[in-house]
Amino acid sequence: MTDRTGQVAVVFLSQRRAGDDDAYGAAAVAMEALAAGQPGYRGVDSARGADGFGITVSWWADEAAAVAWRGHPVHAAIRDAGRADWYERYEVAVAGVDRSYRWARGGLSE
Repeated sequence: MTDRTGQVAVVFLSQRRAGDDDAYGAAAVAMEALAAGQPGYRGVDSARGADGFGITVSWWADEAAAVAWRGHPVHAAIRDAGRADWYERYEVAVAGVDRSYRWARGGLSE
């Protein structure tokens, strides 16, 4: 179990445009792999509905790691492609985690 207390959550809310699913999927896989190799990376959680609305939360050790990820040149290039080709709109919120807990059926809870 992961305690997220003290981490920085980068919440990415997006509305996908129709089409170009293969290129989008490849970019998403590439971004996840690239992020995983960055100092301070702590994980990612993502979901997308049939209507194209998605929520992705990337978890970082601290603000400096989150800012470095935003400034990564490959990430910036994919962000530009997203604006041009894949998204109707998106919003980003960055927050520090003050408290964290989880529960799972049949598992331990914190």
